[in-house]
Amino acid sequence: MSPPTLPWPERYRPVRRSAEVAFWAILLLVQAAFNSVVTLIDLRSAGRPVAAWEPALWELSSVLVVGLLIPAIVAFERRFPLHWDTLRHHLPWHLVGSVAYCSIHLAGMMALRHLAYSSMGAEYRLSGPWWAQWGYEYLKDVRTYALIVSSLVGYRFLLLRLQGEARVLDRPEESPATPAGPPCATGPAAHEPPPPPPTSRPERFLVRKLRREFLIAASDIAWLQAEANYVGLHVNGHDYLVRSTLADFLTQLDPARFVRVHRSYAVNLDAVAEIEPLDSGDARLRMKDGSTVPCSRRYRSALAQPGAAN
Repeated sequence: MSPPTLPWPERYRPVRRSAEVAFWAILLLVQAAFNSVVTLIDLRSAGRPVAAWEPALWELSSVLVVGLLIPAIVAFERRFPLHWDTLRHHLPWHLVGSVAYCSIHLAGMMALRHLAYSSMGAEYRLSGPWWAQWGYEYLKDVRTYALIVSSLVGYRFLLLRLQGEARVLDRPEESPATPAGPPCATGPAAHEPPPPPPTSRPERFLVRKLRREFLIAASDIAWLQAEANYVGLHVNGHDYLVRSTLADFLTQLDPARFVRVHRSYAVNLDAVAEIEPLDSGDARLRMKDGSTVPCSRRYRSALAQPGAAN
Protein backbone atom coordinates (compact mmCIF):
# COMPACT_ATOMS: atom_id res chain seq x y z
CA MET A 1 0.00 0.00 0.00
CA SER A 2 1.52 3.30 -1.08
CA PRO A 3 1.87 6.06 1.53
CA PRO A 4 -0.76 8.81 1.41
CA THR A 5 0.09 11.84 -0.73
CA LEU A 6 0.66 14.98 1.28
CA PRO A 7 -1.50 18.02 0.49
CA TRP A 8 0.05 20.57 -1.85
CA PRO A 9 0.89 23.11 0.90
CA GLU A 10 2.86 20.49 2.84
CA ARG A 11 4.81 19.46 -0.25
CA TYR A 12 5.47 23.09 -1.14
CA ARG A 13 6.81 24.13 2.27
CA PRO A 14 10.33 22.54 1.95
CA VAL A 15 10.93 24.26 -1.41
CA ARG A 16 9.15 27.49 -0.61
CA ARG A 17 12.28 29.62 -0.24
CA SER A 18 13.84 28.29 -3.45
CA ALA A 19 10.59 28.83 -5.35
CA GLU A 20 10.30 32.41 -4.13
CA VAL A 21 13.88 33.24 -5.14
CA ALA A 22 13.39 31.60 -8.54
CA PHE A 23 10.16 33.53 -9.11
CA TRP A 24 11.77 36.93 -8.54
CA ALA A 25 14.91 36.02 -10.48
CA ILE A 26 12.95 34.87 -13.55
CA LEU A 27 10.58 37.82 -13.37
CA LEU A 28 13.40 40.37 -13.16
CA LEU A 29 15.46 38.75 -15.92
CA VAL A 30 12.48 38.58 -18.28
CA GLN A 31 11.70 42.22 -17.51
CA ALA A 32 15.32 43.22 -18.19
CA ALA A 33 15.34 41.37 -21.52
CA PHE A 34 12.12 42.96 -22.78
CA ASN A 35 13.05 46.45 -21.57
CA SER A 36 16.48 46.19 -23.20
CA VAL A 37 14.98 45.40 -26.60
CA VAL A 38 12.33 48.13 -26.31
CA THR A 39 14.90 50.73 -25.22
CA LEU A 40 17.25 49.82 -28.06
CA ILE A 41 14.44 50.10 -30.63
CA ASP A 42 13.25 53.45 -29.22
CA LEU A 43 16.75 55.00 -29.20
CA ARG A 44 17.59 53.90 -32.72
CA SER A 45 14.20 55.06 -33.97
CA ALA A 46 14.96 58.48 -32.46
CA GLY A 47 18.28 58.57 -34.31
CA ARG A 48 20.46 58.16 -31.22
CA PRO A 49 23.38 55.84 -31.95
CA VAL A 50 23.83 53.37 -29.12
CA ALA A 51 25.63 50.04 -28.88
CA ALA A 52 23.41 47.00 -28.38
CA TRP A 53 25.10 46.14 -25.08
CA GLU A 54 24.32 49.49 -23.44
CA PRO A 55 20.54 49.06 -22.92
CA ALA A 56 21.23 45.54 -21.69
CA LEU A 57 23.73 46.90 -19.15
CA TRP A 58 21.32 49.59 -18.01
CA GLU A 59 18.51 47.12 -17.41
CA LEU A 60 20.69 44.45 -15.80
CA SER A 61 22.18 46.97 -13.38
CA SER A 62 18.68 48.09 -12.46
CA VAL A 63 17.17 44.64 -11.88
CA LEU A 64 20.25 43.50 -9.97
CA VAL A 65 19.79 46.26 -7.41
CA VAL A 66 16.03 45.60 -7.29
CA GLY A 67 16.72 41.92 -6.62
CA LEU A 68 19.04 42.81 -3.77
CA LEU A 69 16.41 45.16 -2.32
CA ILE A 70 13.53 42.67 -2.37
CA PRO A 71 14.56 40.93 0.93
CA ALA A 72 14.61 44.37 2.58
CA ILE A 73 11.14 45.14 1.21
CA VAL A 74 9.89 41.76 2.48
CA ALA A 75 11.23 42.53 5.97
CA PHE A 76 9.80 46.06 5.84
CA GLU A 77 6.38 44.79 4.77
CA ARG A 78 6.42 42.29 7.63
CA ARG A 79 7.18 45.12 10.04
CA PHE A 80 4.41 47.30 8.56
CA PRO A 81 1.90 44.84 7.04
CA LEU A 82 -0.87 46.25 4.91
CA HIS A 83 -4.40 45.17 5.84
CA TRP A 84 -7.65 47.06 5.96
CA ASP A 85 -7.20 47.57 9.68
CA THR A 86 -3.56 48.76 9.37
CA LEU A 87 -3.79 50.75 6.13
CA ARG A 88 -4.23 54.11 7.81
CA HIS A 89 -1.18 53.75 10.06
CA HIS A 90 1.18 51.75 7.83
CA LEU A 91 0.60 53.33 4.41
CA PRO A 92 2.59 56.50 5.32
CA TRP A 93 5.51 54.27 6.31
CA HIS A 94 5.39 52.63 2.91
CA LEU A 95 5.43 56.03 1.21
CA VAL A 96 8.64 56.74 3.12
CA GLY A 97 9.86 53.27 2.18
CA SER A 98 9.26 53.98 -1.51
CA VAL A 99 11.45 57.10 -1.28
CA ALA A 100 14.24 55.11 0.38
CA TYR A 101 13.81 52.33 -2.19
CA CYS A 102 14.14 54.77 -5.09
CA SER A 103 17.19 56.48 -3.59
CA ILE A 104 19.05 53.23 -2.95
CA HIS A 105 18.01 51.81 -6.32
CA LEU A 106 19.21 54.89 -8.19
CA ALA A 107 22.52 55.11 -6.30
CA GLY A 108 23.20 51.39 -6.70
CA MET A 109 22.49 51.10 -10.41
CA MET A 110 24.42 54.31 -11.19
CA ALA A 111 27.43 52.96 -9.31
CA LEU A 112 27.25 49.69 -11.24
CA ARG A 113 26.97 51.52 -14.56
CA HIS A 114 29.92 53.81 -13.83
CA LEU A 115 31.97 50.75 -12.82
CA ALA A 116 31.02 48.80 -15.95
CA TYR A 117 31.68 51.70 -18.33
CA SER A 118 35.02 52.52 -16.74
CA SER A 119 36.11 48.88 -17.01
CA MET A 120 35.59 49.18 -20.78
CA GLY A 121 37.41 52.50 -21.04
CA ALA A 122 34.22 54.51 -21.52
CA GLU A 123 32.36 57.08 -19.47
CA TYR A 124 28.78 56.88 -18.27
CA ARG A 125 26.96 60.20 -18.12
CA LEU A 126 23.60 61.12 -16.72
CA SER A 127 21.05 62.55 -19.13
CA GLY A 128 20.47 65.55 -16.85
CA PRO A 129 20.89 66.88 -13.29
CA TRP A 130 20.82 64.24 -10.58
CA TRP A 131 17.67 65.67 -8.96
CA ALA A 132 15.82 65.52 -12.29
CA GLN A 133 17.05 61.96 -12.76
CA TRP A 134 15.85 61.07 -9.27
CA GLY A 135 12.39 62.49 -9.95
CA TYR A 136 12.16 60.60 -13.23
CA GLU A 137 13.24 57.34 -11.59
CA TYR A 138 10.89 57.80 -8.64
CA LEU A 139 7.87 57.94 -10.97
CA LYS A 140 8.90 54.47 -12.18
CA ASP A 141 10.19 53.11 -8.87
CA VAL A 142 7.09 53.96 -6.87
CA ARG A 143 5.09 51.76 -9.24
CA THR A 144 7.65 48.97 -8.96
CA TYR A 145 7.62 49.27 -5.15
CA ALA A 146 3.80 49.13 -5.10
CA LEU A 147 3.85 46.10 -7.40
CA ILE A 148 6.33 44.25 -5.17
CA VAL A 149 4.36 45.02 -1.99
CA SER A 150 1.07 44.08 -3.67
CA SER A 151 2.62 40.79 -4.80
CA LEU A 152 3.76 40.06 -1.24
CA VAL A 153 0.32 40.82 0.20
CA GLY A 154 -1.42 38.68 -2.43
CA TYR A 155 1.07 35.84 -2.02
CA ARG A 156 0.62 35.82 1.75
CA PHE A 157 -3.16 35.84 1.32
CA LEU A 158 -2.97 32.86 -1.05
CA LEU A 159 -0.73 30.89 1.31
CA LEU A 160 -3.08 31.66 4.18
CA ARG A 161 -6.05 30.28 2.27
CA LEU A 162 -4.14 27.15 1.26
CA GLN A 163 -2.41 26.66 4.59
CA GLY A 164 -5.44 27.20 6.77
CA GLU A 165 -6.12 29.30 9.82
CA ALA A 166 -6.60 28.21 13.40
CA ARG A 167 -8.78 29.69 16.10
CA VAL A 168 -9.53 28.95 19.72
CA LEU A 169 -12.15 26.22 20.03
CA ASP A 170 -13.17 26.43 23.67
CA ARG A 171 -13.08 29.92 25.14
CA PRO A 172 -12.42 30.25 28.87
CA GLU A 173 -15.72 30.33 30.67
CA GLU A 174 -16.58 33.13 33.01
CA SER A 175 -15.82 32.10 36.57
CA PRO A 176 -18.75 32.36 38.94
CA ALA A 177 -18.81 35.45 41.06
CA THR A 178 -17.32 35.07 44.49
CA PRO A 179 -20.15 34.96 47.00
CA ALA A 180 -20.26 37.94 49.29
CA GLY A 181 -19.35 37.43 52.94
CA PRO A 182 -21.91 37.66 55.72
CA PRO A 183 -23.14 41.20 56.35
CA CYS A 184 -21.79 41.17 59.89
CA ALA A 185 -18.19 40.39 58.81
CA THR A 186 -15.74 42.75 60.46
CA GLY A 187 -12.00 43.13 60.75
CA PRO A 188 -9.19 43.34 58.18
CA ALA A 189 -10.44 40.32 56.24
CA ALA A 190 -13.62 42.19 55.37
CA HIS A 191 -11.63 44.78 53.37
CA GLU A 192 -9.39 42.35 51.48
CA PRO A 193 -10.21 41.91 47.76
CA PRO A 194 -11.39 38.44 46.72
CA PRO A 195 -8.68 36.20 45.26
CA PRO A 196 -8.40 36.29 41.43
CA PRO A 197 -10.17 33.44 39.65
CA PRO A 198 -7.91 30.67 38.31
CA THR A 199 -6.74 31.18 34.72
CA SER A 200 -8.51 28.92 32.22
CA ARG A 201 -6.61 28.14 29.02
CA PRO A 202 -7.92 26.42 25.89
CA GLU A 203 -6.78 22.86 25.47
CA ARG A 204 -7.64 22.57 21.77
CA PHE A 205 -7.77 24.73 18.67
CA LEU A 206 -10.05 24.37 15.68
CA VAL A 207 -8.19 24.36 12.37
CA ARG A 208 -9.74 25.07 9.00
CA LYS A 209 -7.59 23.90 6.13
CA LEU A 210 -8.51 23.14 2.52
CA ARG A 211 -12.23 23.18 3.42
CA ARG A 212 -11.67 20.66 6.19
CA GLU A 213 -11.91 21.16 9.94
CA PHE A 214 -10.04 19.24 12.60
CA LEU A 215 -8.60 19.74 16.07
CA ILE A 216 -5.09 20.21 17.36
CA ALA A 217 -4.17 19.94 21.02
CA ALA A 218 -2.28 22.82 22.61
CA SER A 219 0.22 20.30 24.02
CA ASP A 220 1.06 19.14 20.46
CA ILE A 221 2.39 22.57 19.43
CA ALA A 222 6.18 22.18 19.14
CA TRP A 223 7.10 25.81 18.49
CA LEU A 224 5.63 29.12 17.42
CA GLN A 225 6.82 31.87 15.11
CA ALA A 226 5.61 35.45 14.75
CA GLU A 227 4.63 36.21 11.15
CA ALA A 228 3.41 39.79 10.72
CA ASN A 229 -0.14 39.86 12.18
CA TYR A 230 -0.17 36.08 12.60
CA VAL A 231 1.48 33.41 14.72
CA GLY A 232 2.60 30.25 12.98
CA LEU A 233 1.92 27.07 14.96
CA HIS A 234 4.20 24.15 14.11
CA VAL A 235 2.45 20.90 14.95
CA ASN A 236 3.75 17.46 13.92
CA GLY A 237 5.43 18.85 10.81
CA HIS A 238 2.41 20.95 9.79
CA ASP A 239 2.02 24.74 9.93
CA TYR A 240 -1.12 26.63 10.92
CA LEU A 241 -1.71 30.35 11.34
CA VAL A 242 -3.54 32.19 14.09
CA ARG A 243 -4.42 35.87 13.76
CA SER A 244 -2.69 37.14 16.90
CA THR A 245 0.58 38.53 18.17
CA LEU A 246 3.05 36.12 19.70
CA ALA A 247 2.82 37.80 23.10
CA ASP A 248 -0.98 37.62 23.17
CA PHE A 249 -1.13 34.02 22.02
CA LEU A 250 1.37 32.89 24.64
CA THR A 251 -1.06 34.06 27.34
CA GLN A 252 -3.37 31.25 26.20
CA LEU A 253 -0.70 28.58 26.69
CA ASP A 254 0.78 27.02 29.82
CA PRO A 255 3.72 29.26 30.86
CA ALA A 256 5.43 26.29 32.54
CA ARG A 257 5.63 24.54 29.18
CA PHE A 258 5.73 27.28 26.52
CA VAL A 259 8.46 29.91 26.79
CA ARG A 260 9.70 32.66 24.54
CA VAL A 261 13.24 32.07 23.26
CA HIS A 262 13.52 34.85 20.69
CA ARG A 263 11.77 38.06 19.73
CA SER A 264 9.90 36.08 17.06
CA TYR A 265 9.95 32.51 18.44
CA ALA A 266 8.61 30.49 21.36
CA VAL A 267 8.95 26.77 22.03
CA ASN A 268 7.32 23.94 23.89
CA LEU A 269 10.03 22.84 26.35
CA ASP A 270 8.85 19.24 26.07
CA ALA A 271 9.61 19.35 22.32
CA VAL A 272 13.23 20.56 22.67
CA ALA A 273 15.74 17.80 21.96
CA GLU A 274 19.04 19.66 22.19
CA ILE A 275 20.44 23.10 22.96
CA GLU A 276 23.45 24.07 20.86
CA PRO A 277 25.33 27.11 22.25
CA LEU A 278 26.81 29.52 19.69
CA ASP A 279 29.94 31.65 19.97
CA SER A 280 27.84 34.83 19.85
CA GLY A 281 26.13 33.91 23.12
CA ASP A 282 22.95 32.89 21.32
CA ALA A 283 21.86 29.29 20.90
CA ARG A 284 20.24 27.00 18.36
CA LEU A 285 17.46 24.72 19.57
CA ARG A 286 17.09 21.38 17.83
CA MET A 287 13.54 20.18 18.17
CA LYS A 288 12.40 16.56 18.37
CA ASP A 289 10.70 16.91 14.98
CA GLY A 290 14.09 17.71 13.37
CA SER A 291 13.54 21.45 12.94
CA THR A 292 15.73 24.17 14.46
CA VAL A 293 14.69 27.33 16.29
CA PRO A 294 16.95 30.32 17.09
CA CYS A 295 17.36 31.30 20.72
CA SER A 296 18.77 34.72 21.57
CA ARG A 297 20.90 35.18 24.67
CA ARG A 298 18.30 37.59 26.04
CA TYR A 299 15.94 34.63 26.50
CA ARG A 300 18.46 31.91 27.40
CA SER A 301 17.37 31.96 31.03
CA ALA A 302 13.92 30.68 29.99
CA LEU A 303 15.51 27.35 29.09
CA ALA A 304 16.50 26.82 32.72
CA GLN A 305 12.90 26.05 33.60
CA PRO A 306 12.10 22.46 34.52
CA GLY A 307 11.49 20.44 31.40
CA ALA A 308 14.11 22.14 29.24
CA ALA A 309 16.62 19.94 27.45
CA ASN A 310 20.00 19.40 29.01
